[in-house]
Amino acid sequence: MTTHLSNVAPDLQNYLNAIGEPEHPVLTRLREKTGHHRMGKMAIAREQAAVLVWLAKLIRAEKYLEIGVFTGYSSTALALALPEHGRITACDINVTFTDTARQVWNEAGVAHKISLHLQPALLTLDDLIAQGEAGSYDLALIDADKPPTPQYFERCLKLVRQGGIIAIDNILLNGRVMREAASDAPPSVGILKDFNQNLPNDTRIVPITLPVGDGLTLLLKK
Repeated sequence: MTTHLSNVAPDLQNYLNAIGEPEHPVLTRLREKTGHHRMGKMAIAREQAAVLVWLAKLIRAEKYLEIGVFTGYSSTALALALPEHGRITACDINVTFTDTARQVWNEAGVAHKISLHLQPALLTLDDLIAQGEAGSYDLALIDADKPPTPQYFERCLKLVRQGGIIAIDNILLNGRVMREAASDAPPSVGILKDFNQNLPNDTRIVPITLPVGDGLTLLLKK
């Protein structure tokens, strides 16, 4: 979800984007189109995708796992960054949104790199583990419904290789995880609050959270 933290003014963010790697024209068109969508705030922030692309190049990623596709910004950005033989496993349940993603993948010339699985992500992740894919992914992004985040994380931890990275979007829930959950708060607030508090004590990973978008947590698998 593209919820920007208040300490980065829009003009400053625009400047930071301008001095980074140029945005691919296909991604620019998609971002502008998605911005007019009634659910456009579900899209990953441009700067978050840029971080993921940078990390993918840093670790020479060849296999990328994405949980939550929406209209395809992050999957397209990563597909453009991966080598020609690179492969992406994309998980979503919404046919309408992912139809847009498919169109963008074709427009960007990366559709051959992406395998889309339209079913609950936990089923796909369990299938991948059962098929012997554990430890084969270099990078994973969790950017879907928030209550299953701990379950997504555990599956991704199995699927990502040692030295690989798991990224989690919207980890701050617009700052609500820092406060006591109100009685009428959605379950996701308490779930992510507990999840965040457990990360420093998890000896399987090295965690860091970056203040980009609505918070982007990066977990290095030991």
